[in-house]
Amino acid sequence: MVRILNEKWLVYQVRAKKDPEAFASLYDLYVEKIYRFVYFKINNKEDAEDIVSSVFLKVWSYLIEYTEKEIDSFSGLIYKIARNLVIDHYREKGKIKKEDLEDFEELPAEENNYETVATNMEVEQLMVVIKKMKQDYQEVLLLKHVEELSTAEIAEILGKSQVGVRITLHRAIKKLQEMVNKK
Repeated sequence: MVRILNEKWLVYQVRAKKDPEAFASLYDLYVEKIYRFVYFKINNKEDAEDIVSSVFLKVWSYLIEYTEKEIDSFSGLIYKIARNLVIDHYREKGKIKKEDLEDFEELPAEENNYETVATNMEVEQLMVVIKKMKQDYQEVLLLKHVEELSTAEIAEILGKSQVGVRITLHRAIKKLQEMVNKK
């Protein structure tokens, strides 16, 4: 609740006073999350960095230009813009491609720490399985369990009802369990 109030105050500062420091605070709150979200979908560091930069430029422009439009959820706005830019990225490439599993970067592991290495291997294997799932399932799993967004925020980002998000999430988890148990 405090996070949401803080975000609303920062958004107000940006819209009313064009306050770059308030926007910098919003940037600091979201840059890692948005990068992770985009990188998961793009799997290319340079492209992900470019898209994240574009996300924040578009958010700044939106906040300044559309001051009369109500923003219910800043996180919903920024993730929706990020999602749309990822879609645009794939459109520019000509087609949506399936990620090559050989290009999947390994998660960093600390040397001489078996538990960390084992956990990272499990996460990496889980990410490989998730990448094989259909796009809708990947998105809800990422937004809910990695980004820890609420169902309402996910619904706003994806343009679905909350019930639709819950159903998709339930199906995604069920499918993930099936795929993991097959291995």
